[in-house]
Amino acid sequence: MTGFARAAGTTGPVQWAWEVRSVNGRGLDVRVRVPAGNDAAGEVARTALQKTLSRGQCQVSLNLTKPETTARIRVNEALLASLAEAVARVPRPDGLAPATMDGLLGVRGVIESEEDESAATDSLARDLAEGVVRLVTDLVEVRRAEGRQLQEIIAGQLRAMAELTHAAEDCPARKPEAVRARLAATVATLMEVGSFDQDRLHQEAVMLAAKADVREELDRLRAHLAAARELIAAGGAIGRRLDFLAQELGREANTLCAKANDVSLSRIGLDLKAVVEQFREQVQNVE
Repeated sequence: MTGFARAAGTTGPVQWAWEVRSVNGRGLDVRVRVPAGNDAAGEVARTALQKTLSRGQCQVSLNLTKPETTARIRVNEALLASLAEAVARVPRPDGLAPATMDGLLGVRGVIESEEDESAATDSLARDLAEGVVRLVTDLVEVRRAEGRQLQEIIAGQLRAMAELTHAAEDCPARKPEAVRARLAATVATLMEVGSFDQDRLHQEAVMLAAKADVREELDRLRAHLAAARELIAAGGAIGRRLDFLAQELGREANTLCAKANDVSLSRIGLDLKAVVEQFREQVQNVE
């Protein structure tokens, strides 16, 4: 889910650039930062990403570069003429100097400044929206390229887990004769240190053998691996479901290790747990 994309352009005197960074996340979190007065463009970017992506943390920013402009000055001639006419009609007290042009120009509203507002034009808004389309398209392509690489890694991990599951299935320690031999050795050791009810001892041995059987765990491991392969083949937004399967695979691997009553089977279980953990880390990168 990681990726970076940039879309830039020029509209009139304004240079603009969209940038988006995407990192891993359990859900979808889109954060937008735009210059003041461009909130509408920010919402366009947010909506486009929310419609296209389903997972990841996205940081979107817009940078606008405007040329330095000098404010244009305009004289409100109608107001100035009206002021001059009003001053001329009013009798001037003795000792009061006549009104001057400087004084009249200093009256509020006579001098007006006009600033260039080209950054807020409709053409800029249209170009920014088109830039968002390019931005999202490029980001999706970057994430897909990463996904193709991850697919190969995850497929290898699934094969490794399948091989370890098969190894556990064929482990000599699981053979009935091996189980009987271990139980017989245990019983013989117990009989040397005391007397036991033979029937009771037989029942306990059967229960221990049943508890040590990992058939169900192996069956569930194979089912989860098959489900993961089907999800990858189907494509789409599968990251969360793969994450769930990783948890289930880890649970079965833990149980396999707990039930293992032989060193060889324990080693297989530990190797399986290691691969499952690697798988879990990788699927965090999958949308």
